Amino acid sequence: MQYTATKQHNSSISTYSICLFSLVLTVGFLKPAPCAGQEWPSFRGLSSNGVAEGYRVPVKWDIEQSENILWKTEIPGLGHSSPIVWGNRIFITTAVKDNGESTLKVGLYGDVKSAKEENIFNWYLYCIDRKNGKILWDRLSHSGKPKVKRHPKASHASSTPCTDGNYIVAFFGSEGMYCYDMEGNLIWKKDLGELDWGFFSSPAAQWGGGSSPVIHQQKVFVQCDVQKNSFIAAFDLKDGSQIWKTARDEVPTWGTPTVYAGRENSQIIVNGFKHIGGYDISNGNEIWKMRGGGDIPIPTPIVAHDLIYITNAHGRMSPVYAVRLSARGDISLDENESGNKDIAWSYSKNGNYIPTPIIYNNYLYCCSHKGKMSCFEARTGTLLYRENLGSSSLAVSASPVAADGKIYCTAENGDIYVIEAGPEFKLTGINKMNETCMATPAISLGTMFFRTRQHLVAIAERP
Repeated sequence: MQYTATKQHNSSISTYSICLFSLVLTVGFLKPAPCAGQEWPSFRGLSSNGVAEGYRVPVKWDIEQSENILWKTEIPGLGHSSPIVWGNRIFITTAVKDNGESTLKVGLYGDVKSAKEENIFNWYLYCIDRKNGKILWDRLSHSGKPKVKRHPKASHASSTPCTDGNYIVAFFGSEGMYCYDMEGNLIWKKDLGELDWGFFSSPAAQWGGGSSPVIHQQKVFVQCDVQKNSFIAAFDLKDGSQIWKTARDEVPTWGTPTVYAGRENSQIIVNGFKHIGGYDISNGNEIWKMRGGGDIPIPTPIVAHDLIYITNAHGRMSPVYAVRLSARGDISLDENESGNKDIAWSYSKNGNYIPTPIIYNNYLYCCSHKGKMSCFEARTGTLLYRENLGSSSLAVSASPVAADGKIYCTAENGDIYVIEAGPEFKLTGINKMNETCMATPAISLGTMFFRTRQHLVAIAERP
């Protein structure tokens, strides 16, 4: 079993226009709304789409020679959460073991047992200056012995924080959810009880959580699919009070919920094994659902071209689904069906186990946990290629991101594969971080932020 779990260039007129238009639409706020290439406020950026346009990003860099390396900052402890970016600030979480360093077992293997730990841990939120990597402040959110064990490949800080530019929300599973303002003042905290993520067919194997919170319309959404009493819930961003909570008949999952807020068919979308589905943002009522998938769902749903793309794997199924945003009711496929009025197309095999896929322009890219890249026509599902990035032993847990016509895939061994976007497979570079990399990178204003085993590294093209 595998766990989950930029130097600025002058913007184009089109990018400036988009940002200005977003500012006009942001009624009641004294800050610009996030726009492409500017803010990266949650896991995989805006709506988890993983794309940041409008700026050049590098094909090549060298850690040892400091080529295209802006700065490198040590982050203590062990965390697989991704960095998020708002303005000149980066936020990241970590869990620091009281005595010694946490062990981490990476690579391809099938051990389901939990990591053996009896230590006290300290859970932190860090704020870092994006210009120079200086730590501006850190806040201790919780201290104590973990209430739930982790997988040997996981961390106790795998959930990525989120922000709206006024507040930052850090979610540490059983250790609680914490909301801070931009200066690090605690606004509220919330105990969601013991959240036991692990293998549903072997409850003693606890693996820790990985689903991240998201913010939309002054609400914080969390998906907590655990061994008992799974749910999805919305909380008031300003005070943490519960707005709604909807029970889910579901085994443990690790995907982050995705908010789609179009003029029509607005919804919050979740991955699952027994219950993939969409919920009403305002009240949590079920809009649509389907069954059929891998029994350890990890990837996050993504939306493009009026379709919802969902993939998962493990067990007898590893599907890829393209669901119409207009879906209603139970849309599950019958046996031997690949589509219906609500599902535009699907494949029953070769879906992703761990990484979230990415839509870039007209193509869907799925990078598997074994480093195999598949490219589909996003609207039709036509498979264009399926190619290995590296050797058969390559392991990938981070999700791909894209910018400037390039797709970046981060391997656990620290190799970053750069692929030219398009219908043909073109590997244009491999860059070494020289440390284990489990976290999905962030991109903002042409700078890429990679979290390695011990550092946060800023990479951008130098003039």
